[in-house]
Amino acid sequence: MGSSLLATDGYKFSMAEAGWPLRRETFYYSHRKGGQQVVPLDIESHVRSLLPEPTESDYLYLARNSYEMGAGFKAAIQQKHKLTIRALPRGTRFYAREPVFSLTGPSALVSWLEPLLLQLNFRIQIATHALADREALAKALAVVSCEEEKRIALETLDAVGVKPVPISVDTEGYHARVVAVVRDLVDAVKDPSRIFEVGLRAATCLEQHELALRACKEAGVTRTSNVYLAQKLGMIPVGTMGHEHVQRYGSDEAAFRAIRDRRPERSSYLLDTYDTLGSGLPAAFRLIHEEPMAGDSIRFDSGDKKKQYTQAVSRAKEEGVKPVLILEDGLDAQATREFEALRSQFGWEPAKQFYGYGGFIVARTMASPFTRDRVAAVYKLSRTGPTATMKFGNELAEGKQSIPGVPVVFRRRSGSGPIGLIGQEGEPAPEGYELLSGAAPGAASAIPTGGAEEHRVAYTPATQALVEELRHRHFPRGPAHHS
Repeated sequence: MGSSLLATDGYKFSMAEAGWPLRRETFYYSHRKGGQQVVPLDIESHVRSLLPEPTESDYLYLARNSYEMGAGFKAAIQQKHKLTIRALPRGTRFYAREPVFSLTGPSALVSWLEPLLLQLNFRIQIATHALADREALAKALAVVSCEEEKRIALETLDAVGVKPVPISVDTEGYHARVVAVVRDLVDAVKDPSRIFEVGLRAATCLEQHELALRACKEAGVTRTSNVYLAQKLGMIPVGTMGHEHVQRYGSDEAAFRAIRDRRPERSSYLLDTYDTLGSGLPAAFRLIHEEPMAGDSIRFDSGDKKKQYTQAVSRAKEEGVKPVLILEDGLDAQATREFEALRSQFGWEPAKQFYGYGGFIVARTMASPFTRDRVAAVYKLSRTGPTATMKFGNELAEGKQSIPGVPVVFRRRSGSGPIGLIGQEGEPAPEGYELLSGAAPGAASAIPTGGAEEHRVAYTPATQALVEELRHRHFPRGPAHHS
């Protein structure tokens, strides 16, 4: 049946216009933590069921809301026949950091899918618990937020051959919790127009996100990244830039210039794709000085945000510029109050500081513990055109770096060594291993038994070489000079 073209985050549309919508790119989906987990469905069929079905009214709505789309995007979004999916088969058990699947296709299309695909983490967590601990599962699913969550849970239990557990739906309770959380945030900043919601990727389904957004509206917040529900609920769609945009250009400054020079709307410069203080912030200031009255913003997303904020505000005051400051990622009410105190301390005006919240509004208010953060589900750009790319995000340790190239999973079948190897498409299987990505379902489930020390994942030489190449490109002086 397909999805509405609007059922994604607003920044997908702005990045497509400031990028190369028809360029062939690869994204991959993975969980950064959570131990051994299980794939409960046929991923290729699921991905294809989500592909967008655009209408002329969708494009008219986008154009009225600062997201007018060009011919490249419109062509790319229709090129479903050019989509290649490499997935672990249904029933596969996988480990943290192993790519569960990758998609290669026109940039605008494979990027568009991200928020809906990240919602797969809910199904995977249910399936994993169903096969490991039915008692814990029953407790976790005793109450859910909406009917669609309940349907997904029951469908997943059926898919893995586990009997249903009693599930009750408490939409009123979920709504009330979200209203309370958002009202507390509004109290912290004193003005709901300084808050926007970015929780589509943290939701379990569109119905749950709609409940959350109705609660946001009740508390006075009217801006959301979810374009489909912005249209449905009379809210304002928002979003400018994500990490993929910076990865696509390979440098902060080139990416920032593209978003500024290819779209007439205000730009937002995301600092932390490579090195927040070493490259992101200096590049943002260079562009802001070129057009100081443009109203562009600086977005803080990961790492030590207080340190970053302090440096940015101090420098802005010294240099006589007044960019808008946007704080996102991992914020709660307490952190918000701390940043408001900093804002007052520096004398930064309220109208120049905004806050975005995702999981704090949408997921921490869920009755179920099966949130995206619990497994750290990610969907990352790994190759753009012929070039491998990765996000460092102020991290030179492997734990939070993304994986470059066109990644595949090799599973050990004999001998010793890591239980899984993350390799590259076309790379021969190492001795004792076989290719798991794209394998037939019957051969996928078995994992060799062994001690905890074997339950680890490593890179093949081909993947490690790409990592080292990119690390040297972005941090030529090494980790000692990394800020």
